[in-house]
Amino acid sequence: MITSLETFNSRQVGSNIQLLNQSADLQDAGSQMHQLISELYPICRSITGDGARETLSIIEQHIPLEILEVPTGTKVFDWTVPREWNVQDAYVKNSQGEKIIDFQKSSLHLLNYSIPVHQKMSLADLKEHLFSLPEHPDWIPYRTSYYSENWGFCLTHNQLAALPEDEYEVYIDTSLEPGHLTYGEYYLPGETKEEVLLTCHICHPSLCNDNLSGISVVTFLAKHLRSLNLRYSYRFLFIPGTIGSITWLALNEEKTANINHGLVVAGVGDAGKFNYKKSRRGDAEIDKVVIHVLQNSTAEYQINEFSPYGYDERQFCSPGFNLPVGSLTRTPFGQYPQYHTSADNLDFVKPDKLAESLAKYLEIIDILENNQKYINTNPKCEPQLGKRGLYGTFGGTQDKKTKELATLWVLNLADGEHSLLDMSDRSGLVFSVIRDAAKALIEGGLLERESSVAVDY
Repeated sequence: MITSLETFNSRQVGSNIQLLNQSADLQDAGSQMHQLISELYPICRSITGDGARETLSIIEQHIPLEILEVPTGTKVFDWTVPREWNVQDAYVKNSQGEKIIDFQKSSLHLLNYSIPVHQKMSLADLKEHLFSLPEHPDWIPYRTSYYSENWGFCLTHNQLAALPEDEYEVYIDTSLEPGHLTYGEYYLPGETKEEVLLTCHICHPSLCNDNLSGISVVTFLAKHLRSLNLRYSYRFLFIPGTIGSITWLALNEEKTANINHGLVVAGVGDAGKFNYKKSRRGDAEIDKVVIHVLQNSTAEYQINEFSPYGYDERQFCSPGFNLPVGSLTRTPFGQYPQYHTSADNLDFVKPDKLAESLAKYLEIIDILENNQKYINTNPKCEPQLGKRGLYGTFGGTQDKKTKELATLWVLNLADGEHSLLDMSDRSGLVFSVIRDAAKALIEGGLLERESSVAVDY
């Protein structure tokens, strides 16, 4: 059973965000997220169907979800919600009645969205519907046929090469009928209606990094944040890829005006370095925050410019919306050999990497929550810090000198135009030091929040 992150030892950061700060805490969080992935792993998911519902039902055990059903045929911009697909069983038998391909052993064996079939055929005819990976002969590929009627099976290339001439029985018991597209949403209200959007896709079957890792990290983020007092409101979306984000945007266009920051969470469980794909805007606050976190980390990272190819950020960043939504992953999709294969399994995702990804997202949220603009209440020359108890405590150690320097930077740049992140980047001091200096100055009466000025890049 997954216990709440609130039970972990934690420290108060800034005004309200708690970050895990001990290796034992992170190890525990990673193990719990990996356990959630293990629970979701066997389920056959697709862009519609009972697999998505079962997945959302398990997530709902950890966070409250509004589960929405959008009928087949619903027009969503230039798209239409497709028919619902469900699978009961699928296999290929040889002439001796032995199952040589069995959906029950791996949901990847069946071409996703296969139409019903029950017939006998030669090896040559069967091969027209078989998919393998010659370059990785022991792995099963993941293939789909969402928007064109087809059927097929995926198998290892070694299995394919070993198939003898024979008569084969193909049995696919699926339904493709009018139904619904299902997605889950959790809205966590904060002090303002301005929102942070965190979204992941739920349409992939037994693939752990892509994207059960995203589901687990988003679930635990929501689980952790819901106990805290938050400045922003948070919207968590668990949606099928592409058609899910298009559907949500079509049905919720009026809500997009409140989205100030957003991240698409995917591929966060492998051992690769962090990769951040900027929003279409390229200089949105979320871009600056994520880059700041990565630059001040000891972990390897790479910053990538926006491209209209990728995950659901390309829908949120389409020109008609142009929302400030980026994507923070580890190794980008398609750039690791295990991608979309049976090798993206429970061994490929690592608990410590899941925990590290969770910690990165919490750091980002901490800065978003605390990145505000301030006014120096005594702007003509430097105020006397000593009589306010803000100077004498700084003398001596290097740490105290850093705090003194941070205080001077905050006082100098607190003109209602510079955010704390601006101050951090300009001074070269980490955000937490700048934030703590601002807090001390507020308590000393030398700083007040410029509430009328939004952080606007």
